[in-house]
Amino acid sequence: MKIKTKLTLQFSAIFMGLLLAFSVSVYYFSSQFRANDYYGRILNRAYATAHYVLDADTVSEQQHALDRRLYYQMLPREEVKVYDSNLDLIFRDGEYKAAIGKDVVQKVLAEGEVRQMVGDRQLIGVRYFHRGKPYAVLASSVDVYNLNKLQHLSTLLIMGLFGSLLVVLVCGLIFSRAALSPFLKVVSEVERINASDLHRRLSQDKGTDEVAQLAQTFNNLLDRLEKAFESQRTFVYSASHELRTPLTAIIGELEVALMKKRPSEEYERVLHSILDDAKLLAQLSNGLLQMVQASTDTSKVPMHSIRMDELVWQASAEARKRQPHMVLDVQFADMPEDENELLIKGNEALLLIAMVNVLENAAKFSTKEPIISATIEVSEQKLVCRVRDKGIGMSPEDVRKVFVPFFRAENVREISGHGIGLPLAEKIIKLHRGTIALNSQLNQGTEVVISLPKLIAVYKL
Repeated sequence: MKIKTKLTLQFSAIFMGLLLAFSVSVYYFSSQFRANDYYGRILNRAYATAHYVLDADTVSEQQHALDRRLYYQMLPREEVKVYDSNLDLIFRDGEYKAAIGKDVVQKVLAEGEVRQMVGDRQLIGVRYFHRGKPYAVLASSVDVYNLNKLQHLSTLLIMGLFGSLLVVLVCGLIFSRAALSPFLKVVSEVERINASDLHRRLSQDKGTDEVAQLAQTFNNLLDRLEKAFESQRTFVYSASHELRTPLTAIIGELEVALMKKRPSEEYERVLHSILDDAKLLAQLSNGLLQMVQASTDTSKVPMHSIRMDELVWQASAEARKRQPHMVLDVQFADMPEDENELLIKGNEALLLIAMVNVLENAAKFSTKEPIISATIEVSEQKLVCRVRDKGIGMSPEDVRKVFVPFFRAENVREISGHGIGLPLAEKIIKLHRGTIALNSQLNQGTEVVISLPKLIAVYKL
């Protein structure tokens, strides 16, 4: 069932429920008022009958004449009866005969007053004392006029109820359509967006209502999707380009070697060249796999407590295997007394990859002065590691693109690399809720600042 139909039915049901309750209340209270009012009129008729029948011998002629005039002001379909204490009928008047049993007369004599309905006839009985003896005076009548009015009222209420139902259904349909029209517009705009035109945005994002919030949220989602698709296209293109280079070199070497028979030394040279290209290809593939691993959800990555200084020393040992000329100077800006202040929570393997990549880059681009400094700073909430080199540096334009996968600055084209190290390090650091920043100047060196939350701060979050 569509929301528009649900809203219409719910709106109609609520309105009709209220209208039904109102109509029933009006009819009920009108009926009660009519009945009580008519009981009062019948009660007056009962006392008028008692005065006229029983008090005739005890009042003056003038009072009796007045009682007679009051008595003859009869009600519609009226019947009056007077019983003595022996339950004998001593007076009766009226064209209509109501079936009244002796038990009712006894009840009147016992209780003093009785009111009840006999079909559509209202009956009232009162106990009246004359000369010290009790008498039961019963009067009954049918409120023809007011019952007709009540019947007419019920007809009007029922007709009004069904007429209102029709009006409410139409109005509810119009109301729901008007209320949902912004959502329907959003749906129609969303249906026109596909993977080839993620640049399109919803037009309902201006305002403060729920539709605008929904459109804003969806537009933000489209922004993220567009960036993800663009990054994916760039990644696939760059990865394909980087993987094609060593593969092309391998194929070329093999084709040249197979063109004619060559000496064993030549074949050995070709195999060594292919081995170097294969190692380069394996290194590149490992880097791509590590980038995918670094993008994994944090909940799926095992985390343990790690000492920041030990991580730096371990990364230095690994980086020195790749860059033997590297010299690392590790310093503490503020050495804490408590060793727990040096603990961070993370995945040791991933953080080691990130730190090794940063140190290896620093050594790789510091060909003249391979001395690298790593300073560990301890603050209240985080640990900061600053890695500085005095290498060739980068221009401001290149610094802004340094975390883009496979990007390489113009002045490092001659140095081997794939442009994966720093983007991989950034993904790993962000996975650990940290930050990484790079400051560099041409021919003066580069500083990489890695900030990670302390283990104590993580537990406080």
